[in-house]
Order: sequence, then C-alpha cells, then structure tokens
Amino acid sequence: MDDYQNNPVFESLLAEGGENFYHYLNWLGLSKEQNLMILSSIHHYYYDFNDLKGVKILVNLKKLNQINHVDTFLSNVGRVLPDKARFIGCFLDNKIRGGIAVPFYMSFRWLSSLINLFDSKSDRFMSRKDVIKLLETHNFGILDITEISNITYFCAENTKK
Repeated sequence: MDDYQNNPVFESLLAEGGENFYHYLNWLGLSKEQNLMILSSIHHYYYDFNDLKGVKILVNLKKLNQINHVDTFLSNVGRVLPDKARFIGCFLDNKIRGGIAVPFYMSFRWLSSLINLFDSKSDRFMSRKDVIKLLETHNFGILDITEISNITYFCAENTKK
C-alpha cells in the first residue's frame, strides 16, 4: 500500500474509499501503469475527447447500479477511449447474497424495476450476466470479473474498430 503515497491519482482513489479498487488494480498488475485516469464517484467533471485520448486505463469509482443512464455513459466511454484501453469499474450483483442466489429472483427484479421508475436514486438491478451483456453491447471485451467484499469489480478492454 506504500506504493500509492505521493501519487495524487491513488491518493484520490483511497480518499473516496477505493481501497478495494487499489487492491484490484494491484492484483491485475495495473497499479503502476502510466496514463491511468480515475472518474470520481463524488465529483462530476466534464471531459472531452482530447482529455481521454492518451488514457490507457479508466477507473470508474461509481457503481454501475447507481448511474442513471448507464447505456449512454458506456456508449460515451467506449466512443472516447482509445482501442485496447482498459475500463475498470464495479457493481452490486443483486443476484448474489452471501454466495447464494436470491430466492424469487424474477419477483425481486420486477419489484426493483418498479421502484427504479419512481426513485432514480435507488440502485438498478444488475447481475453479472447483465453487466457482461451490457459491456459487450458497447464494444468492451471482458478481461476479468472478481467479487471483493460483496462488490463485483470488472476489467474490460475497449474493442472498437
């Protein structure tokens, strides 16, 4: 963990509670990579194509479940990231609770969808299968999916032509 000291990128990551992201990046062997950018889950910044042109690794700290227009977000990320750039993020796998499948899966999904219509602040229902399909739809190839402390982290590669 001492590797992050004096590195503003990792100081920012850890300040937002991203210790598991740090461990995940380290486990993937990407913690020392150059051209890494972190999208804050707290602060909202606007980036244009030139800001992301040289980025090789983009880490999104906000869970995909909490992004209101996740399709638009992933479409934009896929469009502006260079080919072969890595996109790393996380989500709460609603299908997993303590290692077992949630009973009445479809009922919970229907109820969650209904609640999402009325409450835009609630987490969207997502499973590992949903996220894989969503990422692949937006030209991301899945390189890894790992669960750490009940949060599922993923590493995907931009495969746009």
